Amino acid sequence: MSPHPAGPSREEPPARFGSTDADEDDGPTTADPPHPVNWNLLNAEEAETAWIALNRWVNWLRRTYGLPASVIPPLWHRHPELVWELSALHLHWLCAYDPDQHGSAPIGWLRDFADARERLHDWVTNCGTRLDRDRATRQASWPGESPAETVEDVVIKNRDEDFIAFVVGEVETRRAAEQAFYAAMPDGGG
Repeated sequence: MSPHPAGPSREEPPARFGSTDADEDDGPTTADPPHPVNWNLLNAEEAETAWIALNRWVNWLRRTYGLPASVIPPLWHRHPELVWELSALHLHWLCAYDPDQHGSAPIGWLRDFADARERLHDWVTNCGTRLDRDRATRQASWPGESPAETVEDVVIKNRDEDFIAFVVGEVETRRAAEQAFYAAMPDGGG
C-alpha cells in the first residue's frame, strides 16, 4: 500500500514524464489550487505540466484500485473521451481530498468514482483499445461528410515510450501553433 493512503501529494511535478515505476506511484501532481483543465485551451507549457500530472495520478489510481485495462487501458492518453473523463475524475479527487474540504467529501468522491468506472468501461468498449493493442476511436460519418478513415489495431510495445512521444508531439504542435499565432500578429508578436 502507498505510504500516502489519500494518493499523490500536491507538490510540483518533476521534470520527467511521470514514470510508472511502483516507487513513483504516490508522486506529485500539482501545487496550485485545483481547477478544471480545458485541454483545448492549454498552451505548450501548461499542456506538458497537465499531461505529467494526469499521467502520474492515473498510474496511482489504477494501481491503488487494481483497475483492469477494460477500465483504464495503457494508451488512455490517445483517446480524448478517456482523457476528459480521467481529467474530471482527477479534479474531483483533488477537491475531495483538499485539506480544507469537509470530512465527508472523500465518500462522495468514492461514490462518483463508481459511476466513473462504469463510464470509463463504456468508453473503452466503444473505442476498442485493449491491454496489448490500441486503435483510434472509430468515427461515424454523418450524411454529406466524407467517409471516416479506416482504423487499424496497433500493437503496444512500450506504454511509457508511447506516452512520452505523444506528449512531446502534443507540446511541439501547441508550441508551433503559438509561434505561428505570434508571427502573424501585425508587430510580429513582439
